[in-house]
Amino acid sequence: MANRMTTHTIEHDPEAHEFSTTVDGVQAQLVYHLEGQRMVITHTGVPDAIGGRGIAGELVRAAFEYARSQGWHVRPACSYAAAWVERHPEYNQLLG
Repeated sequence: MANRMTTHTIEHDPEAHEFSTTVDGVQAQLVYHLEGQRMVITHTGVPDAIGGRGIAGELVRAAFEYARSQGWHVRPACSYAAAWVERHPEYNQLLG
C-alpha cells in the first residue's frame, strides 16, 4: 500500500504487522500488533542515517490512516507515536 500523503513510499505488510519505507537504501519501520479491533503501535524506528526527514511521522500517519480504514482504534505504545498523536489532534478520535 502506498500512501499518497507521504514523500516516501510506505509499504504495509499486514501479516508481519509492519509499515516500512526504504530511503537511500536504509529501511525504517513501524511495528504493531492487534488486540481485537485495536492497533497497538509498539515501535517506530528510523536509523540515524536517514533521520531528520520526517520519515517516522510518515510511518505513524500511514498506520493511523490504515487503522481508520479498518474501523480500528489505536494505542500508541511507543513514545514517538504517542508524541506524534499529541501534535496531530485530528487523529484523537482513533485513540482507545
